[in-house]
Amino acid sequence: MAGGITDTGELYSPYVGLVYMFNLIVGTGALTMPKAFATAGWLVSLVLLMFLGFMSYMTTTFVVEAMAAANAQLRWKRMEKRKDDEDEDSSSGVSDSDVLLQDGYERAETRPILSVQRRGSANIFEITERVEMGQMASMFFNKVGVNLFYFCIIIYLYGDLAIYAAAVPVSLMQVTCSVTGNHSCSVGDGTKYNDTDKCWGPIRRIDAYRLYLAAFTLLLGPFTFFNVQKTKYLQIMTSLMRWIAFILMIILALIRISRGQAEGHPSMAQLSGIRNLFGVCVYSFMCQHSLPSLITPISKKKHVNKLVLLDYILILAFYSLLSFTAIYCFRNDTLMDMYTLNFTNCDIISVAFIRYFLGLFPVFTISTNFPIIAVTLRNNWKTLFHREGGTYPWLVDRIVFPAITLIPPVLVAFCTHDLESLVGITGAYAGNGIQYLIPAFLAYCSRKDTQLVFGSGTVNKHLSPFRHSFWIVFVLIWGFSCFVFVTANIVLSESKL
Repeated sequence: MAGGITDTGELYSPYVGLVYMFNLIVGTGALTMPKAFATAGWLVSLVLLMFLGFMSYMTTTFVVEAMAAANAQLRWKRMEKRKDDEDEDSSSGVSDSDVLLQDGYERAETRPILSVQRRGSANIFEITERVEMGQMASMFFNKVGVNLFYFCIIIYLYGDLAIYAAAVPVSLMQVTCSVTGNHSCSVGDGTKYNDTDKCWGPIRRIDAYRLYLAAFTLLLGPFTFFNVQKTKYLQIMTSLMRWIAFILMIILALIRISRGQAEGHPSMAQLSGIRNLFGVCVYSFMCQHSLPSLITPISKKKHVNKLVLLDYILILAFYSLLSFTAIYCFRNDTLMDMYTLNFTNCDIISVAFIRYFLGLFPVFTISTNFPIIAVTLRNNWKTLFHREGGTYPWLVDRIVFPAITLIPPVLVAFCTHDLESLVGITGAYAGNGIQYLIPAFLAYCSRKDTQLVFGSGTVNKHLSPFRHSFWIVFVLIWGFSCFVFVTANIVLSESKL
């Protein structure tokens, strides 16, 4: 996520890109959605889910448009540089035969940008280089805007890490306490346990949670001090586990409903639950910060906006299916923050292996993502404070930046393991900025820059379908209104306590 242009990597077909985007969006947030649905009511939840899905799709097209504009500007700068170099070579006595050695492509690339545009070429806006959001912010925003962008992305990544750091110990605590304690198979049956209840022996549940948190930090925390990359095989493994888990949960819930064993009687609307539902939905549709890595390697991008729309429709259908089967299968008061834990109850599934697989599923998938998110956050800190030509001392580079990356989210996870609130707050604030405000400003600023550089008649071939300025204003008003609404809701909720 740190600014900079990286290699595009191996190209893949549009439909492979569709699958990759689906896998990226459908993640941890989906596991907290059933509880949020039950809290807000099925009708309110469905309407808000559809609306936020539409808003997320719109801002996704804004980011794709900004990526195309950024690629065009980079090509223009290279063309200008090559033209200047050619002028210098000719003035320094370089022979005509040396210039003729350049192939046709090189000569075409060195034409002045306006002559390229007058010939009607749309290739100038082709997305061939991966320009991350940090780089786009540096290209299109002023200094204040760049700093605000990094502030927003850093806060979001901190929230991400806090969610991950809490989700793994919670899953381990719930599963192991049910196995070794005096309430085997009782997780997800509606029994409410306090943090002070016994887990095993003299160890309380909160003690077990914090022990697991300490172990999680000691095992995965050191990766923050090094460079790690997600391998292809690790992606395949985690994606396979994710889909097995989601399909199992939907099938098990449907079987229970078909047998007449469903216990859920969800309400139609509960306005008090909208705040958390909003944050969960924003978090669950988050992909804007990773679009450069997903879109750039697609081999044919002519219909990329239609493919993205298809992806959002499929994701919306999947979220609805997962959440509706959950709220009708389980009573509201039995739905867990982490939905997988509802299937560790022996009454739901008698096969021990499946119970443990679903109960521990977040442990495996989240643990593989935690070091990658941590390194991404560390690199964003470095980029934020980096000055041209400067380097960091060894202590700052290898100790201070990793430490300020790792310690805050672990402290948050130590203080609370309320996953629904963590996801809700992260999505409602930092997620709101990344998903709505930043893409809208990128679209607005990139359009202005494109007109200044290429002229008002130039058309970006990847221009968003929502090209009217009304949509940018609408997204900005919506984003700022959400900040006010969520903050007011939190203040009013606290004042009633």
